[in-house]
Amino acid sequence: MNKNSENIIGIVGGVGPYAGLDLMKKILEQTAVTPGILVDQEHLTVINFSAPALVVDRTKFLTGETAVNPAVALFDQLIALEAAGATVAAVPCNTAHARPIFGPLEMMMESSGSDLKLLNMLTCLSRHLRKHQPEIKRLGLLGTIGTYRAKVYETMMEPDGFEVIVPDEGLQTAVHAAIQDPEYGIKAWGYGTDTACSMLMEAIDNLQTKGIDAVILGCTELPLALVEPFVKGVPTIDPTMILARALIREAHPEKLKKWRVGE
Repeated sequence: MNKNSENIIGIVGGVGPYAGLDLMKKILEQTAVTPGILVDQEHLTVINFSAPALVVDRTKFLTGETAVNPAVALFDQLIALEAAGATVAAVPCNTAHARPIFGPLEMMMESSGSDLKLLNMLTCLSRHLRKHQPEIKRLGLLGTIGTYRAKVYETMMEPDGFEVIVPDEGLQTAVHAAIQDPEYGIKAWGYGTDTACSMLMEAIDNLQTKGIDAVILGCTELPLALVEPFVKGVPTIDPTMILARALIREAHPEKLKKWRVGE
C-alpha cells in the first residue's frame, strides 16, 4: 500500500478492545457521505490494530504494580500502523494519556523519525470544548484509578481554564470497578451491566453535589454504558467521539460531518 496516495487513520485498538471498536464506529458515524446513497466506498480507510495481550494494564503501571511501561508496546503498534500505511493515529485510552506513559511515547515517536501524526485525545477534547461548549468549565470526571491518581485530566485541562472535579475516594474505587471488574465491569461485557451502571449513577450523584457543568466519560469504555447525551440532567462529554472527529479532520477534513445543524 502506498501511504502517500491516501491519508489513512490508524487506531491502537487493544486498549481496550471494545474501546477500539467504539472509536471505529464513531469514525463511521461522523464521516459525511452523500445523502440518500450511503455507499461503502464513501467511507474512509481505517486500520484498527488490536493486540491487547502485548500492552500491560495502564493503571497497574501507574500504581506501581508493574515496572513495564505500556508506552513501549504502544510505540511498537504505532510503528506497525505506520508501516501498514497509516498517516494519523490515536490511542483510545484515557489512562494511557497520563504523562508517565504518553510523554515517553511521544519522545519515542519523535526520536524514531516517524512521520505518523499521533493525536492527543485530551488536547482534542480541550479544543472542542473551548470552541463548541464554552459554557462548560467545571468537569466532573469518571475514570480509572490510574486516571485519578495520575491526575491525567487535571494536568492537561486545568492549564486551559477548566476545573476538574472528582468523586469522593470510595466512589473512585467504585467507578474503577464498574469499568474493570471481571464479573460485572464494562470491559468484561462491552456494555453497562446493571451493577456497573448503578455504581456509575452513585458517582454522578456525588459529583452533582460538587457543582459540575458536565460529566467527562474519562475512560473509553464508559461511553459503552452511558450512551445518552445527558445523565440526571447533566451533559455527558464523550472524548472518544471528539477523538473520532479529530482523526477525520486530520485525514480528510472534507469528510467531517458538521457538529451541529447549521454549523
